[in-house]
Amino acid sequence: MPSRIQITLAQARRIALAAQGFHEGRPASATRRHLSRTLQRSHLLQIDSVNVLVRAHYMPLFSRIGAYDRGLLEKTAYHPKRREVFEYWGHEASLIRLDLQPLFRWRMESAKRGQGIYGGLARFGREKRAFIEAVRDEIEARGPIAAGELSIGGKGQGSWWGWSDGKRALEWLFWAGEVTTATRRGFERVYDLPERVLPSEILNAPTPSAEEAQRELLRLSIRALGIASERCLRDYFRLEAQDAKARIPELVEAGDLTPVTVEGWNGPVYLDPQAKFPRRVEARALVSPFDPIVWERTRTERLFDFRYRIEIYTPAEKREFGYYCLPFVLGEKIVARVDLKADRAGGNLIVHSIHPEASVKPEEIAPALGDELRLMAEWLNLGSITTPKEWRKRLQV
Repeated sequence: MPSRIQITLAQARRIALAAQGFHEGRPASATRRHLSRTLQRSHLLQIDSVNVLVRAHYMPLFSRIGAYDRGLLEKTAYHPKRREVFEYWGHEASLIRLDLQPLFRWRMESAKRGQGIYGGLARFGREKRAFIEAVRDEIEARGPIAAGELSIGGKGQGSWWGWSDGKRALEWLFWAGEVTTATRRGFERVYDLPERVLPSEILNAPTPSAEEAQRELLRLSIRALGIASERCLRDYFRLEAQDAKARIPELVEAGDLTPVTVEGWNGPVYLDPQAKFPRRVEARALVSPFDPIVWERTRTERLFDFRYRIEIYTPAEKREFGYYCLPFVLGEKIVARVDLKADRAGGNLIVHSIHPEASVKPEEIAPALGDELRLMAEWLNLGSITTPKEWRKRLQV
């Protein structure tokens, strides 16, 4: 048996950054074409409700192509004739490339059987089938509608997480692929039947078997990651461990995954056979906690020697770095954490704190970080930037 390819840690970092497009310079003026190209690389954008800076699905595009018009993404996601993505459970709730919809039909069928769906919703699906059908019938008759517009929806209980029965029914139908997101009002989903939202050529595309869909999702994962462990590969589209373990040897046999060894990494590691090996990467980007480059935290730690945790749900007195800390990528490394907030009413980008990594001197990163903060403020239409006193002269913002 031939020996495996040996990859240095520095090479692995560059491969991973290049797979996500960080090796390319930002365009002078980002267009829909640049947005589409980024989606072709990452395949999906994670959606999250946190809006302290900007919604999660907008940030990966900014990190790669700069100050683009966010309206372009709205049109890409929800315009009836220009839609390039659909909403479904990819890596958590996600905007996923529209052409990949057939690859998720096995997950939709599993959800109908109560599999791959969280327990409370699965139980609701078993016990309330007649009610769920009535909700679907109402959407067919009246849609597109939001959960609060259902005539039979009922009221939520407690906090905004306290879903009404109508919302539960809609979420079950969403998991099962029987409804989809037609648009959003603010951040609220507006639901409709897939045949009234998605193009007929997508709906009529052949449905692959679960096994072939899983193989293709893993192929897409390695293209988006460049280099990855089994855990990282299955995490990208949140595949079950047993499914990934069955499919990965098949992909190795087919030549779609190349087993390699990486300096300092334990266990099997796989390389995209078409991966780029740039000699150098000169990235400059603030990336959100929901960016694919830091999704899988063990991979982030191995690649960048950067232990990263989001502290939103950590009590304030126990936070180490801040409520919404963004990693700052400079060159080929993650060099700092920057706790940011958009004060929209005051037109101000607030930099609560900046924490350089232990091996990094503030003066080494300040000029680039200042440029990035100015670009972000411009993108978010914020006229001023407030920084910690000790950083003001360094950043010159």
